Amino acid sequence: MVKSALNTQAVLTYLQNLQAKIIEALEIVDGKTFLHDSWNRPEGGGGNSCLLEGGNVFERAGVGFSHVLGNKLPPAATIAHPEAAGRSWEAMGVSLVLHPRNPYVPTVHMNIRFFVAKTQKNDEISSVNLRAKQDVEEGDAQAVQLVRPASADEYNAVAAAKTQEDIWWFGGGMDLTPYYGFEEDCAHFHRTNKTALDAFNPSYYPAFKKHCDEYFYLNHRKEPRGIGGIFFDDFNELGFEQSFALQRAVGDSFLQAYLPILQRRKDISYGEKERDFQAYRRGRYVEFNLVFDRGTLFGLQSNGRTESILMSMPPIVKWRYDWKPENGSAEAKLYTDFLIDKDWV
Repeated sequence: MVKSALNTQAVLTYLQNLQAKIIEALEIVDGKTFLHDSWNRPEGGGGNSCLLEGGNVFERAGVGFSHVLGNKLPPAATIAHPEAAGRSWEAMGVSLVLHPRNPYVPTVHMNIRFFVAKTQKNDEISSVNLRAKQDVEEGDAQAVQLVRPASADEYNAVAAAKTQEDIWWFGGGMDLTPYYGFEEDCAHFHRTNKTALDAFNPSYYPAFKKHCDEYFYLNHRKEPRGIGGIFFDDFNELGFEQSFALQRAVGDSFLQAYLPILQRRKDISYGEKERDFQAYRRGRYVEFNLVFDRGTLFGLQSNGRTESILMSMPPIVKWRYDWKPENGSAEAKLYTDFLIDKDWV
């Protein structure tokens, strides 16, 4: 990994600006405005959850920003990073899910995030030593007895801290979930993802696409959630500056990847049959988010704000017992032509 100094504030500023930029673009498309709901987290940090419900284009659209801090990593994070257990941490990100009203427009998800598990601060250790010295100077007999072993422990901690570094990484990506698929839409979405990543390394797109296909997979259904996109996690191999640049490239490409698809499909006529199938397929989305999604689990385990975590859920969903589409139908085509392993580029 290339070493470069962390600039947490730069990431924070970028994410806040990205949220505002995406919301502005979506409001122009829909004609209605987002509700802005700022919140604070008692354990540290807060965020801004922005939601549009009952819009002209979006049945529900959520675009959230969060910046949260804690003293101990929750299980969802330490499973992948046992070396970070017990550390204080800081996480920030923008996450969005758009559920259009028209069944011919796909649902889309995008998330980009930055995470730091912090090493022990030397200044905290120094302050303990300072208090011990003050106690000795003031003639505290108990402190005189304890100061030598305490000082040894603290100096050992200083030495250990110097061998540690902050553990940090970027993560995120985007994926598309159609109900009635169009090959040109899928190709456009993937080409945009590939273009954003090729500037850094041509190997990233196929690797991140594979990761996306594997991650957004419902094991209990033996089917993918949608047609994928890109997904990456624990990314820091380019050093901070270039890893951050890659995250920005992904975040900045979202509107280019999705808006042309939205504009092409939002005015196609549909009926109750299409809406019914859309609601049925949305059930898969809910199942994935509640059973498998690490972001949802992390948010709930870290005592995050429940309304903000679950605003990605679709407003209308249906389940049926052992339902199958008719052979040769438009609904069956989703399974045979789109929910498959395919190189869309």
